Amino acid sequence: MTRVPNPPNPSNLRLGVLTLLALALLLAWDATGGDLALARLAGTPMGFPWRENAFLVHVMHEGAKDLSWLFVIALFAGIRWPLGILRRLPVRARAQLAFTVLLSVLAVSLLKHASHTSCPWDLKEFGGVASHVSHWAWKVYDGGAGGCFPAGHASAAFAYAGGYFVLRRVSPRAAVLWLCASLAAGLALGLSQQLRGAHYMSHTLWTAWICWVAGFAIDLVVAPRASRLAATEPAAVLHAGP
Repeated sequence: MTRVPNPPNPSNLRLGVLTLLALALLLAWDATGGDLALARLAGTPMGFPWRENAFLVHVMHEGAKDLSWLFVIALFAGIRWPLGILRRLPVRARAQLAFTVLLSVLAVSLLKHASHTSCPWDLKEFGGVASHVSHWAWKVYDGGAGGCFPAGHASAAFAYAGGYFVLRRVSPRAAVLWLCASLAAGLALGLSQQLRGAHYMSHTLWTAWICWVAGFAIDLVVAPRASRLAATEPAAVLHAGP
């Protein structure tokens, strides 16, 4: 018997179009040169006055990062001992949620490791030594420390965006709330780092897009397999002997 492939999920097609639209908007933002204009709002020739601000450093940076890792640990623990809405998810979906967050963080970290882009506070314009170079000029060194693109700190929140794809199977409303919370927290973390001179706006926006795409890609791979396994389980039960 010829096997008929599963038809594309209409919702995934719509999300794919929106993802490409977001990509186009990000590229347009990069082309405007708006990063430097926003950096100049917070920076001065002597540096960034908010760089060592206690709230931004200890709460929005260190505290938020520690809290994010606690949530990651809780998600992995929830695979075995689920609480709240996690109870409505099968084990495979709970595992997908936990690993999506972790893999999204790793994706951003790997890109940062390969990047030669330095942070705003490294620029000569703000008292540093680097020159402004596009983060897409991979083989061009700007004279600074590099490793600043994309925004690793914002990924502490944006990495959770991929949970939308898991939660939408059991509660579309919860999935949207989860996504909105992730995006809002990520933007807050990104803006706090921008005030300190640690990142440009594009770094934060690209981190959000990368984490979203990572979650989307994982779901495209995992969801069809999970559906096939779920479909075969009832048949297996019916044919099981006493």
